[in-house]
Amino acid sequence: MPGDKVTARRILKMKGLRPIVAVTAYDYPTAWIADEAGVDVILVGDSLGMVVLGYPSTLQVTLDDMVRHTAAVARAAKRPLIVADMPFGSYEPSSSTAVESAVALARVGAEAVKLEGGSEYADRVKAIVDAGIPVMGHLGLTPQRAMRIGGYRPRARGREEARRLLLDAESLVEAGVFSIVLEFVSEEAAEIVTRRVPVPTICIGSGRRCDGQIIVFHDIVGLSRHTPPFAKKYVDARRIMVEAVTRYAEDVRNGRFPSEEHVVHAKEPLEDLG
Repeated sequence: MPGDKVTARRILKMKGLRPIVAVTAYDYPTAWIADEAGVDVILVGDSLGMVVLGYPSTLQVTLDDMVRHTAAVARAAKRPLIVADMPFGSYEPSSSTAVESAVALARVGAEAVKLEGGSEYADRVKAIVDAGIPVMGHLGLTPQRAMRIGGYRPRARGREEARRLLLDAESLVEAGVFSIVLEFVSEEAAEIVTRRVPVPTICIGSGRRCDGQIIVFHDIVGLSRHTPPFAKKYVDARRIMVEAVTRYAEDVRNGRFPSEEHVVHAKEPLEDLG
């Protein structure tokens, strides 16, 4: 019900009931907007590297970056489940490193964490879950491993990749994930995984047959420099904001701002101060 706090357990139970609505947010104002809009999940994605920080990829994002942005989101969003991405290098070295990183994110407000990879990181997932922190998996196009998997191309369009995707999903479920993000995989493969696993699948660019959808906030509102082909821009906020700042600049240059309504006056004469 609207107004009820969303938890990882609640997301798990939503499979097959209604589509799960997820969106990224990276700071206080975007999280506030997402919360007010009534989304179920806010992902503090490491996509903030490109969307907010201007990096060429997600690989430059640090755990300190994720801690800072997760804390800002947690101060704004009260109803949605807050999931924080575990950035590159924060879980690969060992299970103990993974747990330490997840704990750092949980301490500033993350209610779950997300990490990329399949069976090769199942032990990290299990260790984090055993430590008491829910984990969301991420399969298909995994941006942190774009160099290894051949770049930002669609995944699981052939039988072998689709079979690997399903095996990885089953491995993550066995390790304890409460949901799995499927990024940029064929709709047919996403549908098979969705049918075969007991946890919700939340898709980005993977078609219409999943248990939920996630999209980047800045793609939705038109603030991204480059909108991916699977995203939908619902409003051109960039144009609106440029127009607003342009009008402000013109008003300042022409003496129209500030006007009388924006001025504070003294309560007594000040001419004799000096």
